[in-house]
Amino acid sequence: MAARVRILTARLFPHGPVDVLRQVLLFAAAYYAYRLTRGWIDDGQGAAIAFENARHLINIEQSTHTFIERDVQIFTSGWSLPRDIASVLYMNAQVGVTLAGLVFIYLFHNERFYFVRNMFMVSMVLALVGYSVYPTAPPRFFFPEYGFEDTVAQFSGIGHDAGVNALFNPYAAVPSMHCCFAIFVGLTLARSCRRRAARIAWGVWPLVMTWVVVTTGNHWILDAVLGAATAAVSYGAAVWLARVRPAAWSFSRVPARATA
Repeated sequence: MAARVRILTARLFPHGPVDVLRQVLLFAAAYYAYRLTRGWIDDGQGAAIAFENARHLINIEQSTHTFIERDVQIFTSGWSLPRDIASVLYMNAQVGVTLAGLVFIYLFHNERFYFVRNMFMVSMVLALVGYSVYPTAPPRFFFPEYGFEDTVAQFSGIGHDAGVNALFNPYAAVPSMHCCFAIFVGLTLARSCRRRAARIAWGVWPLVMTWVVVTTGNHWILDAVLGAATAAVSYGAAVWLARVRPAAWSFSRVPARATA
């Protein structure tokens, strides 16, 4: 019995309970600072600038033949189940799947957790720069002009507040952190899990999340692209940080131990 307790303790606390508490507090502080700062950002002209920037994105997408958001919505709206699944994922995956993925990485691939953690920290700082420099209205605000629908509000029955407050900013769209976080978690677990089905599922997770944010009318295609760019820059920063503490912050290539 004592041996089982020691094994369980070692699994739950790979570096002791203090390290668990440290990581929880670090992520909590970073997340709420991120949310509060994101909600605080409003340069006084707010909505007007956000809509102007969105139209700039539309012009770029139209000129590059990537203005497909409404087509994606129309295609998905033909089946109620995918439409509802997309809404559920948008409302829950950013926190639920991301948090579950981080916990799984910490418990079963602890040697890779700290590299992933550093990517998250860098990406949140970069996102706040994007939100302050380039506030952007999402597609769902362009129903009169382009026919976009707010599928999340239709599914939940709860409308989006068009204003900025301490924990909510509808113009914090560039970059898409739904896509950025999906890349971090998805590709890390795709490289970590043993089972082929799990590797494939996690490998396509960033693409699923891209479809989710577009088909729900919450992000433009370019938001997703810039979310991927944010992930790439954060990866580079994490690689650089690993040189400072290679034994603690590198992305270890040891064989996967999980069976998920």
